[in-house]
Amino acid sequence: MPEAATLERPTNSQEAWRYADAGYLRDAELSTLTDWRELTVAAGEEREDTRIVAAGVERLRVHLGKGARYAMFALNAAGPYARLELEVTLEDGAHFEFGGVTVGGGDATQEFVTRTIHARPNGTSNQTVRAVQWGRSTGNFLGRIDVVKGAQKTDAAQNFRALLLEKGATANTKPELEIFADDVQCAHGAAIGQMDEMARYYMAARGIAPDVARKLLVQAFIGDAFVEMRNQDEAERMIALALDELEGNL
Repeated sequence: MPEAATLERPTNSQEAWRYADAGYLRDAELSTLTDWRELTVAAGEEREDTRIVAAGVERLRVHLGKGARYAMFALNAAGPYARLELEVTLEDGAHFEFGGVTVGGGDATQEFVTRTIHARPNGTSNQTVRAVQWGRSTGNFLGRIDVVKGAQKTDAAQNFRALLLEKGATANTKPELEIFADDVQCAHGAAIGQMDEMARYYMAARGIAPDVARKLLVQAFIGDAFVEMRNQDEAERMIALALDELEGNL
């Protein structure tokens, strides 16, 4: 986010913090809300990270050199407030991949906030976020894509879907595109709903127990966020950790 925004305590009046936990923002140490970690992926290099998000705010600023690839896959199951914020700048031909899952119950608020800056031509980015919420929890995804002047042939996409297991749960998404080039492809999609009852009925009709059917449907739902992981063993571990959080709520 812009440097000027880091000089003051964030509040819900700011777009990037509009769905955040106001009480946490008021009481937290200022440094925990404003500090950034920095990461550079050099030209031509590739890096893939996985992250289990802890309670509080984590902010990471990434710079991708020409032709570099960076992938981040994250599970946010913490509370009462947990936020992972990424700002990624792409040079010519670089690629950014993000897959995130929020899983929460009670009064937890869990957020992914991204800003992807296509600073040079031929960059690509793809973001897939899935939220599974119950109780009075909230899952948020705020994703901004900036395509600067001259960053032609940019191809950027983001997709958010939320599964609300109980009526008190909430999901919010705010896709934002700011494009100053004319030869680009930028797309976003969002859907928020409940469990597919027809799919559950179909599975029950074939002898699959209701609790098993529900777990399989949730597993397939959150698995979308980890499809692009190159380490499939790690992908299976992340899915298993997410399902563990759901025990007793499926």
